[in-house]
Amino acid sequence: MSLSVIFVIVIVIMSVVIHEVSHGFAADMLGDPTARYAGRLTLNPLSHLDFFGSFLVPLLTYNLGGFVFGWAKPVPYNPYNLRNQKWGDAIVAVAGPLSNILLALFFGLVIRFGTQFGVLNNSFIQISSFLVLINIGLAIFNLVPVPPLDGSKILFSLLPLRFRNIQIFLEQYGIFLLLIFIFFLWQFLSPVVGLLFKLFTGMSL
Repeated sequence: MSLSVIFVIVIVIMSVVIHEVSHGFAADMLGDPTARYAGRLTLNPLSHLDFFGSFLVPLLTYNLGGFVFGWAKPVPYNPYNLRNQKWGDAIVAVAGPLSNILLALFFGLVIRFGTQFGVLNNSFIQISSFLVLINIGLAIFNLVPVPPLDGSKILFSLLPLRFRNIQIFLEQYGIFLLLIFIFFLWQFLSPVVGLLFKLFTGMSL
């Protein structure tokens, strides 16, 4: 296994852990302590990792498809405990992708200004670029409005009750729609990833 693949998997693990912990913190702040009681408000990867989603899938997708896809064990929360019943689900959902965007933005700005002043070495730039790219990809992917992704919870919070049939359809066929998206439609969002990467870092992919 090459060193770059190891770095990619480590970055994926770190990123999905931060993503899930952010969900838990958002729920906790809104009144639901489920994640805290379950010991999931920790950055210790051992509390979050899923062997299939956090190791095997990222390795296979990186080597076979040239992109990175993975997940950690979802942080548990009880939506009925949230103080804001109208927007609580959406706030908890958006916390995960937002954490990835903020992480990508921070390291992207470090790259942008560090390279301008010549204070970064090539190894740091390469690792940080992986981190920015992976976190942008994770954020955009999770915002796709297909269950069980975070975007679906945001969509369901926005949908009027008269469109409840759309939610039922997406929940029923979500896994199939997700597979179709991964294998056939993700490529159409790749330019968005590249645009944000250039915006954050000042470099092209």
